[in-house]
Amino acid sequence: MAFDFDTPTNRLATDSIRWDSFNSKEVLPLWLADMDFQSPPCVIEAVSNRVQQGIYGYTHSPHQMNAMIADYLQEQYQWQVDPDWIVILPSVVSGLYSAVQQLTNKDESVLVPNPIYHHLRLACSSANRQIQEMPLELQDGRWVLPVNQLTNLITNKTRLALFCNPQNPGSTVFTREELKEFGNFCLENHLWICSDEIHAGLVLDENKKHIPLASISKDISEKTITLMSLNKTFNFPGIGLAWAVAENPILRKAIQVGLHQTIAPPSLLAYTTTMAAIKDGEPWRQELIQYLRGNRDLIQEKINSIKGLSVCKMEGSYLAWIDCTNLHHQNPYQLFLDHGLATSPGSQFNREQFVRLNFGTQRSRLDQALNIIESCAKR
Repeated sequence: MAFDFDTPTNRLATDSIRWDSFNSKEVLPLWLADMDFQSPPCVIEAVSNRVQQGIYGYTHSPHQMNAMIADYLQEQYQWQVDPDWIVILPSVVSGLYSAVQQLTNKDESVLVPNPIYHHLRLACSSANRQIQEMPLELQDGRWVLPVNQLTNLITNKTRLALFCNPQNPGSTVFTREELKEFGNFCLENHLWICSDEIHAGLVLDENKKHIPLASISKDISEKTITLMSLNKTFNFPGIGLAWAVAENPILRKAIQVGLHQTIAPPSLLAYTTTMAAIKDGEPWRQELIQYLRGNRDLIQEKINSIKGLSVCKMEGSYLAWIDCTNLHHQNPYQLFLDHGLATSPGSQFNREQFVRLNFGTQRSRLDQALNIIESCAKR
């Protein structure tokens, strides 16, 4: 490999949320979803050059930014997007909260998958919107939509569907047919859609590719806000930015409420990192995917050989969703933590008997984590 993903990095004394939340001498922290790899050299160089300019004044989005993103979406996903449909945001999370607040009223409800990244639920609860659960079903090792139950899950108060592809924490990369079925269901029931696609660049399954939900049809695009970012893929969430794609001007207006007022714009370095990744980051991303596939394969082999544990197919991202139900332990998260491994508790995603393991780390650290899990399961 031209890039080094295997040498352990030292993230102590860097104000890392993940590494500073536990005593690093006692706990290996593989929970919060950032990676332990350095960002691509092209990003580091671009940031260094920008810093060396020595002037850090108020900064607007570069004039070529939207066109660069549109070209990137065409190149990566064969998705033709007008640059005018793109709204630059500070983060995907802020976009989720804005979508819920602006596209629903207080007496209306939101369709939310389960399990799901916790901010999709928090966006609803913080806005006092009712959540209508959409329990995903495990079929052939994949967490999929409950297509036969969707009609029973909504009421005449349901106005918005939140979606996540690739799915977090289950890592499903939805197929074109699955996306079409869900998109058409939302059309038939007059639902807006907000689709979190931040892990789009991290498809691990060799036979899958990321397909933006809004790319399925013009009708679905007119009902959808797509939230995307390169923060996860190129590992710069501390200075990254996000964007929303919305063909419908009503949705574009909604997602901009509060921008530059109560919602701060991205920092000047955020534009630098994203543009560098778009321009020169692809070789690094390709090697990252290869390394993550090796980590994925190791987890699949190890976890599924441990009695009481199982893991679903990991089609995308660097997050392993481990089923601990058959360990018959009241709190598997605490069990692993007590023995030196911090994961994300399943309760965060509304599934108590699961844990989420971040395998965006060096192979030696992953080996250490899997050994801890195995020793816990044998107790």
